[in-house]
Amino acid sequence: MESINTNFTVTEFVFLGLSSEPKMQLILFIMFLFFYLSTVAGNVIIIITIQMEPCLQTPMYFFLTNLSFLDICYTSTNVPQMLSNLVGKRNTIPFSSCATQMYFSLSFGMIECVLLGVMAYDRYVAICHPLHYTFIMDQNTCIQLAVISWSSSFLSSMVINVLMLSLPYCVPNILNHFFCEVPSVLSLACTDTSFTELVVFIFSIIIVFVPFLLITVSYVRILQSLLRMRSASGRYKALSTCTSHLTVVTLFYGTAIFMYMRPQSRSSWAGGKIIAVFYTVITPMLNPLIYSLRNQDVKGALRRAIAKRRT
Repeated sequence: MESINTNFTVTEFVFLGLSSEPKMQLILFIMFLFFYLSTVAGNVIIIITIQMEPCLQTPMYFFLTNLSFLDICYTSTNVPQMLSNLVGKRNTIPFSSCATQMYFSLSFGMIECVLLGVMAYDRYVAICHPLHYTFIMDQNTCIQLAVISWSSSFLSSMVINVLMLSLPYCVPNILNHFFCEVPSVLSLACTDTSFTELVVFIFSIIIVFVPFLLITVSYVRILQSLLRMRSASGRYKALSTCTSHLTVVTLFYGTAIFMYMRPQSRSSWAGGKIIAVFYTVITPMLNPLIYSLRNQDVKGALRRAIAKRRT
């Protein structure tokens, strides 16, 4: 017998959020406000530093600029809504706003996957083919790779969003999340979602797994090249440009793959919200720290910038 609560089409969703306890909500608000401000400030500093330093005008830092701008956009899509819900009386979002948030959140997540793959390819060319690096990774190629990363992800997200919007959503309209994300919203559809789940899975393979495969192959070739190097200093310099990227890849992909390539029946699992915090909040905040603390060129540029401010 069909439940009566499926007779009404929803016009808004209600977030359960991360906690319903007022004291914990205040703690979370302060904590995530700090995370958000740190993310924006840190990534803006990285962008400004790269633009002001002539020695950082290379393909690697061009893509890092894209990544920093992307992280600002990504976290700004989700965190302000979370902060509003933590201090607001009604944790609701209109259906249209939820669809918009879902589109941009998915788009920015996809862009990050593709961009990390492009950055791995850049490191492969720089280390394995140093004499041809400037020819292969010229300005036009870098711009084209960046455009492909952004445009392909926006288009892929649009396909998924159109399918999501075509589904009927019925009460109860309780969203067990702190923002509108595809797996959680899809679990509220009151119809068969097998086709949409299949499409989401296929795009997850293309946008998530293919760049991850490119990253894996690139670093296998880089490792082979490093093992053939006779100079210890050359090996250390090559490794120093890769460790930051590998750390970011591990943080982002480790959580994103777990979230989007698992059974739909577990999409509303409460632990999924914690995982989502990592790739939507924690990773964008840590990226500037990782690149500034583990990258000698960025550290040097930041020191020079600080020294100029003091003189």
